[in-house]
Amino acid sequence: MSKSVILLSGGLDSLVALGYSKEEYGIELALTFDYGQKSVKKELEASKRICEYYKTEHRIIKLDWLKDITNTALVSDEDIPISNLGTLQSAKAVWVPNRNGLFLNIAASYADAFGYDYILFGANKDEGGTFSDNTEAFREKISEVFEFSTQKHPKVIAPLINYGKDDIVKIAVENSIPLELVRSCYNSGEKHCGVCESCRHLKKALIANHREDYINILFE
Repeated sequence: MSKSVILLSGGLDSLVALGYSKEEYGIELALTFDYGQKSVKKELEASKRICEYYKTEHRIIKLDWLKDITNTALVSDEDIPISNLGTLQSAKAVWVPNRNGLFLNIAASYADAFGYDYILFGANKDEGGTFSDNTEAFREKISEVFEFSTQKHPKVIAPLINYGKDDIVKIAVENSIPLELVRSCYNSGEKHCGVCESCRHLKKALIANHREDYINILFE
């Protein structure tokens, strides 16, 4: 049987990718990254709860240096912007240099060391429109790189790559994935702020699926 490692931020996409694909790909390990982001405490808490729910091993990777080489609003003293969904300006404000490339390469090291056949991450159609490292072209290319940089040659899988946020919430509801565990906010508040890009995507998708009950649980 195949076995896999997944990138897990605790957000909507990684939660649903894990819940939707755990059995198919034999997901055994989830990696969560601490690079000094404002939301890290809440992301780590959410990821821990998600891994406990799905009985998946969880490891936290600290990347302190990544904060030092970026001025993104995710880690700096700048306020997280109130988002206009899908704009290049919003994307630029929260861009972290080579983040998915870096995370996937670290996951590839785990795959090479421990024999994982696949690496999963939560790339999706909506974010692929503004973030180049959430596209099918990126997924294909980085899989090709691992043909050369590893002996195991793990394949990178993005099970949600053809789905937008509305569809991802629909998948979660249909598959009884525990959305109450999600943490998608860029800010560090006790609950989701509701105004950053990630929050607005999530809230819009919940409304589209008539799951306003989750808004009362997750948002301020």
